[in-house]
Amino acid sequence: MPFFKRFAAAEGGIDWVIAGLGNPGKAYENTRHNVGFLVLDRLAEQWGIPLKKLKFQSLYGVGRAEGARVALLKPQTFMNRSGEALRECLGFFKVPCGHMLVVYDDVALPPGRLRVRVRGSDGGHNGIKSILYQCKTDEFPRVKVGVGAPPHPDFDLKDWVLGPFAKTETPAIGEALDRACQAVSAILRAGAESAMNQYNGK
Repeated sequence: MPFFKRFAAAEGGIDWVIAGLGNPGKAYENTRHNVGFLVLDRLAEQWGIPLKKLKFQSLYGVGRAEGARVALLKPQTFMNRSGEALRECLGFFKVPCGHMLVVYDDVALPPGRLRVRVRGSDGGHNGIKSILYQCKTDEFPRVKVGVGAPPHPDFDLKDWVLGPFAKTETPAIGEALDRACQAVSAILRAGAESAMNQYNGK
């Protein structure tokens, strides 16, 4: 039985809202902060769910994946207002926050490392900070993709996350994007705790 069926049934025909965090616009397309968008694009392609609808201050699409009906969401609010888009989407589809799965970048992890969590603080990430504020809970699964820390303490963090990956990092990041997609699928199939055991290693 798919994991989502163990929750109270979501209304509105959607079992999960899966959001990838990032910033809209070509200037940000392949930056560290847009890892969430990159994962969502891959999921949309794998699952055949076009992200062409515009609502909830987001690009989104609805379809089926791993036995669940899902809404894929790319907030267009810019990172620090991501929570507004999530709150609107969850409210429209009447999906509880426990059915919200968020994918985003993490500077505390080496490039390419994954970390699945079932709850937690924002860890200094402005997108997650906005979601915690708007949704009033930290009880939702998330997949964090490591993008590495700035090379030295004086390096501006904003410049770092809004910058592109180095060529030497590209292979590890490409592999991580694929594994992040696999982790999302694993969460839908068996739950975040099971996915943690699979994907939180080195």
